Amino acid sequence: MSSSLRFDRGHTDDLMAFLMASPSPYHAVATAAERLEKAGFRQVEETAAWDGTSGGKYVLRGGAIVAWYVPEGAAAHTPYRIVGAHTDSPNLRVKPLPDTGAYGWRQVAVEIYGGTLLNTWLDRDLGLAGRISLRDGTHRLVNIDRPLLRVPQLAVHLDRSANPDGLKLDRQKHMQPIWGLGDVEEGDLIRFVAEEAGVDAADVTGWDLMPHPVEPPAYLGRDRELLAGPRMDNLLSVHAATAALAAVAGQPDSELPYIPVMAAFDHEENGSQSDTGADGPLLGTVLERSVFARGGTYEDRARAFAGTVCLSSDTGHAIHPNYAERHDPTHHPVVNGGPILKVNVNMRYATDGSGRAVFAAACRKADVPWQTFVSNNSMPCGTTIGPITAARHGIQTVDIGVAILSMHSARELCGADDPYLLANAVAAFLVG
Repeated sequence: MSSSLRFDRGHTDDLMAFLMASPSPYHAVATAAERLEKAGFRQVEETAAWDGTSGGKYVLRGGAIVAWYVPEGAAAHTPYRIVGAHTDSPNLRVKPLPDTGAYGWRQVAVEIYGGTLLNTWLDRDLGLAGRISLRDGTHRLVNIDRPLLRVPQLAVHLDRSANPDGLKLDRQKHMQPIWGLGDVEEGDLIRFVAEEAGVDAADVTGWDLMPHPVEPPAYLGRDRELLAGPRMDNLLSVHAATAALAAVAGQPDSELPYIPVMAAFDHEENGSQSDTGADGPLLGTVLERSVFARGGTYEDRARAFAGTVCLSSDTGHAIHPNYAERHDPTHHPVVNGGPILKVNVNMRYATDGSGRAVFAAACRKADVPWQTFVSNNSMPCGTTIGPITAARHGIQTVDIGVAILSMHSARELCGADDPYLLANAVAAFLVG
């Protein structure tokens, strides 16, 4: 791999800034797009006719982004090298009728999104972010990045069983955050959000809003060898893919035998079945239109897909020192040990032996160590966008990621070196 593509600890510093700038999937794709624009990419509208020119392009749809770089002279049947990730994280989401409360407390009605660890949202200072939809059909990003909301835990004096027997939380009754005092007023929250966004509340016709922890990411440990922060599942991978694609696009076109692609989807945490999820048509449509825009035929499309490989990059489980029995006894991924290859023979992950060889070659080229993850046979195995991508598009897919602790917590933990090790492996993969 060219030395100009090599990332170091500065990449981890930049990840921290990326996390802070991306409190929602909509902010994450906007932040990624801004960085790609600086690298020479340009947005193309799905409703417009596409041309076959070379260079970097990207499509935005809601909380998803697909970006690709066409080298000069690329044939219509040139295969793709894709890095897939997802922009959403388990959290709380504001309901359509958000104003609620009781006993003099004003609260916000929320739903539980994905498999979040509920207790990690308790007694935490929360902001509010997302997007509002306006009467004219446009959207406006909103980020109230200051302490605004809080989900208060019941005092131990009123729940003596919480420590010996474990905290029990009702998803409906116990997770509604407070945000002030006084009588409940219908429309109050959205009027406040509209004012923060600088728009007239009467023009707000819809919203996709979510609380987020306002505590910034931080290095942790005696030697600052760990990184704690929000939404690393899976913005860590989105950030790595964005950085790698931008760097690869800066290389001579003659060094790019493939068309490098980044696909960051929404709604992975609840099954990927949406128009912006991995189980939707977005990626396939973009890849096909790129083939056809370069004068290709269906035969060229089939040839391109047959030679395509996707790295599905998502976080995985590092061995937990307090719960080692929950892990496979012979596979112990550790933080700062390099990216993990995720394997499950029941296709909860899409990796097979051939995919392992592709990933191993990329890590060898990047001079990056790597590890293998499999679940304990007695434990159910999670999944991600890898099997969905492989099955929906018929392309070889390999599941990888970074090993972390506290997955699905409001604040997760990884090794401070692993983000840039992942980015180096991804860049090497994209250039083949």
